[in-house]
Amino acid sequence: MTPRFRFIERVWATPYGETMTSSKPGMTRIVAGESAVPKRKRAVEAALAVGLVLLIVVGAVVASTVSRNTEAQAVEPSPAAGLKLGFFGNVTHAPALVGIKQGFLAESLGSTALSTETFNAGPAAIEALNAGAIDAAYIGPNPAINSFVKSQGQSVRIIAGAAAGGAQLVVKPEIESAADLKGKTLASPQLGGTQDVALRAWLAAEGYETNVDGSGDVAINPTENAQSLKLFQDGKLDGAWLPEPWASRLVLQAGAKVLVDEKDLWNGTGTGKPGEFPTTVLIVNQKFAAAHPDAVKALLAGHAKSVAWLDGAPAAEKAAVINSALQESAGAPLADDVLARSLANIAFTLDPLAGSYPRLLEDGVEAGTTKQADITGLFDLRPLNGAAATKISAAGLGQD
Repeated sequence: MTPRFRFIERVWATPYGETMTSSKPGMTRIVAGESAVPKRKRAVEAALAVGLVLLIVVGAVVASTVSRNTEAQAVEPSPAAGLKLGFFGNVTHAPALVGIKQGFLAESLGSTALSTETFNAGPAAIEALNAGAIDAAYIGPNPAINSFVKSQGQSVRIIAGAAAGGAQLVVKPEIESAADLKGKTLASPQLGGTQDVALRAWLAAEGYETNVDGSGDVAINPTENAQSLKLFQDGKLDGAWLPEPWASRLVLQAGAKVLVDEKDLWNGTGTGKPGEFPTTVLIVNQKFAAAHPDAVKALLAGHAKSVAWLDGAPAAEKAAVINSALQESAGAPLADDVLARSLANIAFTLDPLAGSYPRLLEDGVEAGTTKQADITGLFDLRPLNGAAATKISAAGLGQD
């Protein structure tokens, strides 16, 4: 059995590919001044040496062949006994909520048992994915980029889109513009998460300096969404950049107002879809995908059913199913007005909007949460396009 943390050791122990070498004991060298050796003895030794070299060469060839065969066997596709899936208890993760609640995912996976785990934000889900605790996840784009960059392209692949839109900066009513934010305290779900990066990038564009330690012209405190609501209600936060339903909850239940709707910041460059930006995508651990491609295809089939259902179900039925799933995953349903406002801000789609990723990368670099890197290879949309009615582009950042 493969050790549980074998992959994390290979990728994360040396995230930037450093290697170390050391001298080996037992090596000899010939020095001047040694006594002469009889020619016959030298000839015999030479012959033995040639034979030894041949044996070494043959042995190396055999060892290389065995090594290649072993490596091939290690990644040879096989049925997956189970698939561990991560997601958030957010409306932006409705394809996961619906796929689990309606049975779309389990039915598509067939004999591959589905197990699930709920997370609060992307970086925590990425840690679990890279450690092998989960095999796939619904997640925001920036944590996926971070993982890909840190592992030099070895950790994850984005295999489909899930949701676009549904993120806003909501603030106290007395804050009228960006000029009123100096010295204020804002929240985001988690450092390096998609909304955290969006907030930092927007503040930088407005001329503010922010730092990952919370210092700067505007303090950003990464905070769990539920705590952000409570802190805002208690007057301890001036605002937060949040995904749905949390933006709607602060507006409808805590008296916040929208200062920035993120859709207004996207003009369609790279995607041809003004107002749309990726909020949730479906990613898979590369090692799992290589070993179990059929399970990945089955997961995508269930995911596609979920997105299609969300796009076609009557509003009342959609709300009932999502609220029932939230009750199970997050511990409570949403108020009707909160859920309705949340759904109005989100588009569910299989398109990951790959053309937006160069900007997302640059935003992460500007925010100080991502290193500059080449993200070519981040997408593998071949399984999705093999079943989709229309081809979805990887925008030159992977295979489609």
